Amino acid sequence: MAWVRKVRTASGATAVQIAESVNGLRRIVRHVGSARDEAELGLLIEEANRLLADDQQGVLDLGITPAVAKATMVTPSTPPGLFADTATPAPLSRQRVSRARVLKTSSGLVYDALAGVYSSLGFDVVDDEVFRDLVIARVVEPTSLLDIDRVLAEMGRVSASLSTRKRTLRRAHAGGYRDQIATACFNHAVTAGDVSLVLYDVTTLYFEAEKEDDLRKVGYSKERRVDPQIVVGLLVDRNGFPLEIGCYEGTKAETTTIIPIVKQFQARHGLADMVVVADAGMLSASNLSALDEAGLRFIVGSRVTKAPKDLESHFRWHGDAFADGQVIDTLTPRTGHHKDAASNPSVKAEPIWDPGQHSGSWRAVWAYSKKRAVRDNRTLTLQEERAKAVVAGEKTARAPRFVKTRNGAAELDETSLTRARRLVGLKGYVTNIPADLMPASEVIGSYHALWQVEQSFRMSKTDLRARPMFARTRDAIEAHLTIVFTALAISREVQNRTGLSLRRVLRTLKPLRSATVEINGITTTIPPGLSPDDEALLKALQTPAARH
Repeated sequence: MAWVRKVRTASGATAVQIAESVNGLRRIVRHVGSARDEAELGLLIEEANRLLADDQQGVLDLGITPAVAKATMVTPSTPPGLFADTATPAPLSRQRVSRARVLKTSSGLVYDALAGVYSSLGFDVVDDEVFRDLVIARVVEPTSLLDIDRVLAEMGRVSASLSTRKRTLRRAHAGGYRDQIATACFNHAVTAGDVSLVLYDVTTLYFEAEKEDDLRKVGYSKERRVDPQIVVGLLVDRNGFPLEIGCYEGTKAETTTIIPIVKQFQARHGLADMVVVADAGMLSASNLSALDEAGLRFIVGSRVTKAPKDLESHFRWHGDAFADGQVIDTLTPRTGHHKDAASNPSVKAEPIWDPGQHSGSWRAVWAYSKKRAVRDNRTLTLQEERAKAVVAGEKTARAPRFVKTRNGAAELDETSLTRARRLVGLKGYVTNIPADLMPASEVIGSYHALWQVEQSFRMSKTDLRARPMFARTRDAIEAHLTIVFTALAISREVQNRTGLSLRRVLRTLKPLRSATVEINGITTTIPPGLSPDDEALLKALQTPAARH
């Protein structure tokens, strides 16, 4: 109930106020003014009554149709004054509005942006919304299958039940989702760039399990773990965009993984000619011969221990002095021994590799870097100090470098150390691409693009947390890798389009939350405010980047 109230002030004036009684407590709603004579008092009382009669007084106009019924408010009688007709005003009605409240907030902008990238890559070919949600959740916050509903709820999505999520994983493997995703990745890579050169590398993913099985086995781990593991091979384009992924037993040698995955990629897309780049770990006579017989070009890293043989002619005629940036284009034997007369060290000029003329050799490119030499010398010095400490009995090591045993006593291997010092700064590359098709500088540059596949592996292990794995059956493991493979493609595309890391993009978009509020009985969603930088980022995510 509200009414007009007159109060005598300390200065002798009369204050006119609108008062309200709520649950027996009185409070001042509005101070209309102060009068010093009867005329001013009458005008103020009339104004106060007019304010009480205004139906919209105190109502916040949000453009929402009121849903709350009006409450009748009666003003008490006022003593006669200058204006008698204002003493007993008619009963007045006033609308009361309930307080607005926030029902929930969500980062729906993140989901919409990533779903747009997912669709633009052609992944909608997999007609499965639950699979799409699992992939996007993996990009935003990798977690367990049980906790995915929380991640999706943060983005305003209602997650499917746990049993449906499990069925989706089984469906992903049985339904050939990876084949469809790999085809979409290839089509996107061809459209945005080219696949004439692909990069290959392997890694290991370990399991939180105690026992081995036919797939999960304890093998050589780059992290020196003793947990059961699998070997994962990844094929990417020159920009690190994933093209093919393969899963192998934990004890499988790295050199035996490249041929199956390359042939699978070649057969899937009907490719006849491309260049495969891999590190020295893939260097084996059988691998290189298999790639060559399949009509594929290759560039692989060479081990520095091959330099004395490959550069025998150079060492004879020029010694072990090299200029910074010097490149030597020569031959390397296919099976450990030179079979070509053109590689005779008595000839000063280095031979030019020809596949018809030098059937027993591959082309070898060796480059010298002063910066690499400084780094190699520093490493050799540390290894020499460790070897001397082992010989002196100050340290123990299982198989330290530059330590040999003679008559049961350990001693420093001066010959090996001298040979290693002679080869510092050298890096070799082996290829079956003739010099007239690809100059040495391009061979070196193509090999150095391998950091792209290494970055993709780091992204899968850190941002996407592909490890440790908790799946037990091979089908579940393959389904998990399919989701990681798809999430990796989205992550790399986000990075290519924005020029920012995935982590930074998510840190920018996550705080942009929409709010679902209830005002006057009406529920509405208010979108987040966007700065110019936010709008530019979202626009970049919507625009496929041209890659070269």
